[in-house]
Amino acid sequence: MFSAIAKTDPVICKLIEGEQQRQNSSIRLIPSENYVSRAVMQATGSCLTNKYAEGYPGKRYYEGQQFTDQIETLAIERAKKLFGADGANVQPHSGSCANLEAYCALAKPGDTIMGLALPHGGHLTHGWKVSNTGKFFKSVQYELDAKTGRLDYDKIADLARQHKPKILISGSSAYPRAIDFTAFQDIAKSVGAYHISDMAHIAGLVAGKAHMSPIPYSDIVTTTTHKTLRGPRGGMILFKAEHEAAVNKAVFPGMQGGPHMHTISGLAVSLHEALSPEFEAYARQIVKNAARLAEKLMGYGFNLVSGGTDNHLMLIDLRNKNLTGKPLAKALDRAHIECNYNSVPGDTAGPFNPSGLRLGTPAITTRGMKEPQMDQIAAWINTVAENLANEDAINKVGKAVQDLCRQFPLPEEFIKNQ
Repeated sequence: MFSAIAKTDPVICKLIEGEQQRQNSSIRLIPSENYVSRAVMQATGSCLTNKYAEGYPGKRYYEGQQFTDQIETLAIERAKKLFGADGANVQPHSGSCANLEAYCALAKPGDTIMGLALPHGGHLTHGWKVSNTGKFFKSVQYELDAKTGRLDYDKIADLARQHKPKILISGSSAYPRAIDFTAFQDIAKSVGAYHISDMAHIAGLVAGKAHMSPIPYSDIVTTTTHKTLRGPRGGMILFKAEHEAAVNKAVFPGMQGGPHMHTISGLAVSLHEALSPEFEAYARQIVKNAARLAEKLMGYGFNLVSGGTDNHLMLIDLRNKNLTGKPLAKALDRAHIECNYNSVPGDTAGPFNPSGLRLGTPAITTRGMKEPQMDQIAAWINTVAENLANEDAINKVGKAVQDLCRQFPLPEEFIKNQ
């Protein structure tokens, strides 16, 4: 697989092989990570990386588009079919790009946008102060209810009436509960705002009918194409028909030049895979696994924000155990359990060593793990948390983790491309 790289650049080849081994021998619990199929990997690494295709199908600025036009059109049509959207733009280079492009399609610099605050589970690009989305636009941030750890739609409505945003943003980066998109639609309508939903984390759950879809209740929906959707790393914008011209213009020439056709070809393949019954079973199992892992972690005394999860992720507030996120995340990594430290609502610790830990089940579900394995993973997390200064205990967990990973290799259609 890597013979050409080994000949040209053996240093990089060795590093890629090391990363391959790390991914295969670790329990990967970062909610935004997954494994793509052999087919997606091959499409992403194909000759499409050689081709410029600035513009849109049928209206390019370069010749030689006989096949690129067909590929991008297929990706668009499959996205529309999978999600029930009027239209789709598959050119955004990332979810962050897609968000800014969506805002620019419906608002002007200086207009007010309103999204979930970063420390409460929102994303940087929902108007947080260090993001350009918080600099180009006037940003208002709503927060979770301090007692329940959940969205308070009445308070969000009050804030919207007070500030009258041009755009109301739903969606999150670290919110473990189902989102009621009808409530956001109603709030947006009541103040004359556009509703943009960022479903980057839950796109695969929406595609697999394991989470409410924001499509019928939003003017525009943005998403990444990886995470639970299990495609290549990129972005996508879905929209109502009346916003097609504005969205397309905001993407090109507004923000981007030539699209990454190799990524779009990989996306087309992953969307085809997501239209299968097997994908729906995978999405349902992600949610089952997350619920079981959350239940077992709470049984060990871990405090979960909102008291559990409805989707693919959970957020542990470690303050009741007198721990912070970074040391625990580092110790778990040494035990071959990969997660990320994360701020929690009301967190007074800094972002480089916050009080929380974020976990998710997409990647381990792709490997075929189910509820019994969640029980074991929860026990290992607890063991590491209780033995941060005991490297022998951490190493013992690490060996057991690697044994489990050998029992759950990637499915055949995934493993041969890794």
